Amino acid sequence: MYRYLSAGLLLALAGCASSVAPLPAPVVSPAVRPAPMPDPQTLLPAPQPAALPPAAPASVPVSKPVPAPLLPAYNNEQEGAALLERLLPRGIPARREWHGDIMSAFSHLKIPYAPQYFCAVLAVAEQESGFNPDPVVPNLSKIVWGQIEERRQKYFIPSLVVDAAMLKKSPNGQSYKERVNALRTKKQMNALYEDMIRELPFGQTIFEHKNPIRDGGPMQVSVAFAETQVRAWPYPYSYSSLRDEVFSLRGSVYFGSAILLQYPISYPDMVYRFADYNAGRYASRNAAFQLAVQHLSGQKLALDGDIMLYSDKMNRVLSGATSDTQRALNGLAGRLRMSPDEMARDLRQEKLSGFSQTELYKRVFALADQSGKAAPRQIIPQIVLVSPKFTHQLTTEWFARRVDGRYQSCMARGGFH
Repeated sequence: MYRYLSAGLLLALAGCASSVAPLPAPVVSPAVRPAPMPDPQTLLPAPQPAALPPAAPASVPVSKPVPAPLLPAYNNEQEGAALLERLLPRGIPARREWHGDIMSAFSHLKIPYAPQYFCAVLAVAEQESGFNPDPVVPNLSKIVWGQIEERRQKYFIPSLVVDAAMLKKSPNGQSYKERVNALRTKKQMNALYEDMIRELPFGQTIFEHKNPIRDGGPMQVSVAFAETQVRAWPYPYSYSSLRDEVFSLRGSVYFGSAILLQYPISYPDMVYRFADYNAGRYASRNAAFQLAVQHLSGQKLALDGDIMLYSDKMNRVLSGATSDTQRALNGLAGRLRMSPDEMARDLRQEKLSGFSQTELYKRVFALADQSGKAAPRQIIPQIVLVSPKFTHQLTTEWFARRVDGRYQSCMARGGFH
């Protein structure tokens, strides 16, 4: 699903959106036990149980309740705001706006005002952008020129045509060439591509009638996720373009908080949510399922959290295709006492919370646990992050551990360690 950084982290850029590949030699991530917490009653006023959002339609996986926090949550917005004030780092850009937008997102998404939830959002925001509302991307103009040239060649458009068109004055008064040369942020790049597609004679051809920027903002949120989320949960702000909202601070915080926290999963440690943020919801759970299948079948599998094959970012299953995990499961049909069709039926729920309640999931782990040691129910997906911006290999594990370090610092800053 969403495997991207920004400003030194994974990020899908204008037609050069990051791709992912499984690591050649997966390593199971050890489970990390949460550090003991002091009695919150000595730190904050007595809290009341936090309200959870109403149940969502079963067909929509983006608006499920957030699990009850390990530490007390605060229903009182004033107390929640005081807690966030204590956790939010001093001296960051637009600190007041960050505070207001996070509080607004938590309130509208019905996420409890709990320290570990605030710190989770703050840790991702710090990792993705350093709290910069419009983070700078190094060498952005060079990347965009390279993509324009690559697409020009793909569609056999003469270079003279492109060169002449790029000298045309754009809606902001600069030529398109000047705007590309001055690019510093993805927000600027998104606006540039919108104008190029609309204004330039070859724009719709080389960009295939759609803006190639798939994610953005200070929390690097997927536009596709935002489109899904607003259909499941009312967006609290008025807007003219949802795409532009993703690139705004308030929109990025809102959708980033939703994708990180507004889905039910019982992980023993927040690091697995951070891995899911990078690899896709339930990826850590699904990677553990793949590991169990690998042990049972003896076949080496990519522990990437994608059990089936998908055709796009909207998780549409690739018709007629069978993944390595499915083939391995088909070979276990006798031991599992399930037909391939029955297994495929259950696998279609892999992106939903209900997958762990399916017969297939239960039977795989029942067999895996017979070795005498309980098989892990979550591992960090083993994924290599690929982007033209990277000068060395980065992985989902690297991302999750980096964010987790920031999360631990945030909790300590608030006095919760």
